[in-house]
Amino acid sequence: MQNEGVNRPIGVFDSGVGGLSVLREIHRQLPSIPSLYYADQAHLPYGPRPAEEIREYVQCAADFLIEQGAVMIVLACHAASAASLRDLRSIYPEIPIVGIEPAVKPAAEATRSGVIGVLTTQATADGALYRGVVERYAVNVRVITQVAPELVTLVEQGMQDTAEGETILRRYVEPLLAAGADQIVLACTHFPFLKASLEKMISIPLVDPGPAVARQAGRVLPQVQRWQAENRYFTSGSAERFKDMLARLIGVDAGVTQKIV
Repeated sequence: MQNEGVNRPIGVFDSGVGGLSVLREIHRQLPSIPSLYYADQAHLPYGPRPAEEIREYVQCAADFLIEQGAVMIVLACHAASAASLRDLRSIYPEIPIVGIEPAVKPAAEATRSGVIGVLTTQATADGALYRGVVERYAVNVRVITQVAPELVTLVEQGMQDTAEGETILRRYVEPLLAAGADQIVLACTHFPFLKASLEKMISIPLVDPGPAVARQAGRVLPQVQRWQAENRYFTSGSAERFKDMLARLIGVDAGVTQKIV
């Protein structure tokens, strides 16, 4: 008798296109496992929203992905993880839920100046998850938290390579450099899509948690038969626009289904 999990996909969720940076790593590390990706672009951005509101959106997204057959859920969104990870694990104890936390630990271990910068959103900065990570891993390190909501918009609107985008990036990054940071944590899954632009203006390491999240997904993934299958994409926003972003950001040419909310 075949395993019930045969060909069931990993469900990956974000408020927008940022989680595609994590999905790209999942596809690289687990190439034969199908995936479902849902971008809740109708409610973007999550960063400024209160935690209770984010929890409602995330639970709706998890319900949807599970209905579509997801065998596990990856919250590829720092704000969603900060607000909802613990609750989701209690609501769905039978389903592995993988969250994402700011990569403060590797940055704190690598710093030589004793100062690290964290680019993030308000919801993540205000969350207990972020505070806990800083308390555990950065006891002897100065952590400068830079809330940067405009950077999400840069990625969603594809403006990171424009003159305006460069001005916005510099506004957020230069205070971190002036304070002596020699590591910058990208604590929003949108921000890895800014790496190429950032590397043109700074020469210090940019710490992306995406590869670690993909590794954890591989560790806790229920036993399923590994064969190539279709990956599917959903958005609560414009399907056509999301399709364009898929191609531009991770080189995927695929159909996108609009989920009405």
